[in-house]
Amino acid sequence: MRIALIGNPNTGKSTVFNMLTGMRQHVGNFPGVTVDKKTGNIEIGDEKHELVDFPGTYSLYPRSKDEEIVYNSLCDPKNSEYPDAVIVIVDASNLERNLLFFSQVYDLQIPIILVLNMTDLAKKQNKEINVKALEDLFPEASVVESIARVKSGKTQLFYAISSLKERKGHVFHKDITVASSLDIQEQETDTEKRFAYLKEIIGGIEKVVEKKERPANKWDKILVHPVFGYLIFSIILLVIFQFIYVFATIPMDIIDGAFASLSGWMSDVMPDGVLTDLLTQGIIPGIGGIAIFIPQIALLFFFIAILEETGYLSRVVFIMDRLLRPFGLNGKSVVPLLSSVACAIPGVMSARTISDKKERLITILVAPLMSCSARVPVYTILIALVIPSKTIFGFMNLQGLVLFGLYALGLFSALGVAILLKIFIKRKEKGFLMLEMPSFKRPRVQNILMVVVEKVKLFVWDAGKIILSISIILWALASYGPGNRIDEVVAKVEAEAIQKNWSESTKNQEIASVKLENSYIGILGKSIEPVIKPIGYDWKIGISLITSFAAREVFVGSMATIYAVGDDSETRKPLLDKMREQKRADGTPVFTLAAGVSLMVFYVFAMQCMATLAVVKRETKTWKWPLIQVGYMGVLAYLGALIAFNLLS
Repeated sequence: MRIALIGNPNTGKSTVFNMLTGMRQHVGNFPGVTVDKKTGNIEIGDEKHELVDFPGTYSLYPRSKDEEIVYNSLCDPKNSEYPDAVIVIVDASNLERNLLFFSQVYDLQIPIILVLNMTDLAKKQNKEINVKALEDLFPEASVVESIARVKSGKTQLFYAISSLKERKGHVFHKDITVASSLDIQEQETDTEKRFAYLKEIIGGIEKVVEKKERPANKWDKILVHPVFGYLIFSIILLVIFQFIYVFATIPMDIIDGAFASLSGWMSDVMPDGVLTDLLTQGIIPGIGGIAIFIPQIALLFFFIAILEETGYLSRVVFIMDRLLRPFGLNGKSVVPLLSSVACAIPGVMSARTISDKKERLITILVAPLMSCSARVPVYTILIALVIPSKTIFGFMNLQGLVLFGLYALGLFSALGVAILLKIFIKRKEKGFLMLEMPSFKRPRVQNILMVVVEKVKLFVWDAGKIILSISIILWALASYGPGNRIDEVVAKVEAEAIQKNWSESTKNQEIASVKLENSYIGILGKSIEPVIKPIGYDWKIGISLITSFAAREVFVGSMATIYAVGDDSETRKPLLDKMREQKRADGTPVFTLAAGVSLMVFYVFAMQCMATLAVVKRETKTWKWPLIQVGYMGVLAYLGALIAFNLLS
């Protein structure tokens, strides 16, 4: 069977999905749209079923693109995603509101299971649920109690799936019917009747033994405070970036050294030739340039998962609504913006939850300004290169502080651009924010680790494919040149070496330099050097700027490949050492503080991700907005880099 997993947001739907499928899951898109679809297989005896995790929604009637997927899939039997059965997850501690959506789905006559999740929270709030009364109200539904976070109820749920009840036409209430169309009046009438009837009967289903203030309410007085709320959020972000930078250093150094050693060992044991050069100067340095940053990316996703698991992220949405309103955004924009810290692609796609078209468009256009994980490799290599590793104020790591500053620059730039877009983009609709504050929960290590593994795997696989192909192309362009040009310049260097009695290492270094300069990639880099020279870059950096238009993280792989070409030293040096040794024609270092900071600022602003552009085009259904995005971000990148370079020179 194809089984749909649906429910309100914050009911533990994803936790139930993880409990049932474990690691047998993958992420894709619903057919024809860029809405995330997580699917997984569940095996019950000899039977194998497909479980599809649908976007969370409060009602069957859609108010956003995500909710349209739920409506179309459940209400149209001809839809390719129409399920054979549905599992509806409800929050047992918030039953009245959750049963509205369940009653709507129940009336669609699809075989159905009701999962009362988070029953432990209901007990903590002194709520007793009469399961027998629920079964009497919905006789054709199987009711299962669950605490998915601790895998309680898994066996009962498997049993309910294997013995689903056949639908015989029973409805929630004979005088209440699901709206047959997307007519707003019909939908409102249905919703009002359902709520009214639920209020009448809820007393027979849910009994509050002793009403007391939720513990979350006490914490919320501080966490959503108009002053302390922002202060706490800022401190949390600062701590996260400090932690990432300090604790990721050791595994990063190990990975960097391992790839350098592997490249050197392969060079020693393999015979000289094109294949050896391709492996040691192209593929291994390129892949190593990404693998080194897995520890930092894993830590970043780890902390984001904790914030989401605990319920704190919803508080962030609430407090940020006050801040984001003047910028033409709303509190829900913070989820796409925070998602863009991991990757702009899911960030852009998650803007679908914003019902107002203007606020949604502005969010999409500024989301790529948030520093994503693909920028992390660029930031960290440059920070390690030009920012000294020391503490300030006795406890703050300067390099971690600079990383925090780059993320802050991206955020403030996004808000500044949003103000301008608010003025230029005209819409009549007025936006609103509808939000539920979930209960605070203790994060489950397994759920967090699953998120980290899934996201890192996605990053490494997607980035790896691009990097591997670009590394091979780069190596070829850096190893060959037009005609006999390279042979001629090498002959001149060899003649000069004999005449001036150079050592073998000096001669090899000079040969490697002129070969690269006269290769196809060298000629291309030289041609754009006049444009990038005012912002502090040489032609080698220019090459990496060009290649990283495919994806930002390619910058480090490109630098690794460029500096590895022609490196015939017995011990392959790590990329950082090679970059430190780079000199200009006048003998000054290429990577000065001014040039390094200029590059960091360039990458804060530049729209260098073809995949993000494709998603923006798909979300806006036109090339107009992606082209505007490339244009304004390109201008910001060049001007920002120019100002930074001249201020620090």
